[in-house]
Amino acid sequence: MNIIVCIKRVPDSEGRISVGSDGTSVDTQGVKFVVNPYDEIAIEEALKLKEAAGTGSVTAMTLGGEESKETLRTALAMGVDQAVLLKGQPSVDGLGTAEKLAEAISAREYDLVLFGKQAIDDDNLQVPAMVAELLGLPGATVVVSLSLDGRKVTAEREVEGGHEVFEFELPAVIAAQKGLNEPRYASLKGIMAAKKKPLEEVDVGDAESRLEVLQVMNPPERSAGEIVGEGADAVPELVRKLREEAKVL
Repeated sequence: MNIIVCIKRVPDSEGRISVGSDGTSVDTQGVKFVVNPYDEIAIEEALKLKEAAGTGSVTAMTLGGEESKETLRTALAMGVDQAVLLKGQPSVDGLGTAEKLAEAISAREYDLVLFGKQAIDDDNLQVPAMVAELLGLPGATVVVSLSLDGRKVTAEREVEGGHEVFEFELPAVIAAQKGLNEPRYASLKGIMAAKKKPLEEVDVGDAESRLEVLQVMNPPERSAGEIVGEGADAVPELVRKLREEAKVL
């Protein structure tokens, strides 16, 4: 079972994000970057599938600059066998990124391609489905349950109001959702071993962006709350304000 896991370097969700001086980007000074949390779920699933198969390899792949090596090393420390850095900048719209990933994936041997369902920085939820389409493969996103029986894949995915179950044959593309598994932590042994694992670098150039970011801005500050009274006597005034001022009723 040869699996490729596509991951992304993203700002830590617990960090404080501010707008850059150019007004079109985020100021990365002092910001901690981590493996996209949904991608950690994909990594864990890849490791579990390889362990169940008893043979094969798991390759982590990302598109980015030199700083993305740290992200790949984290994946290697979790148990991934090898890593590939596609040196270039991702696209704003996702399609350019998908094109670079699909081209690199198509040149390798694989049975399954895994993604996290989305990156927490841009929340586009686009690249996994685009890669599946570009490779001409079946795919399923927001997957919460995955099982393999030989070359047959059964994937259960979340949809509004319920779940859908799909069956298809390998090779395929899967995008993992929270609940699929609980990602393991990198052990000290894994961290030390990661330093000796192969990390391949391939210069692929920057992805083409069909969109342009015109402005990045902070959300408006929330206005102070207002106390309209206490108990049941406050209800009429509250209803009036919701209807006439907030206009939500």
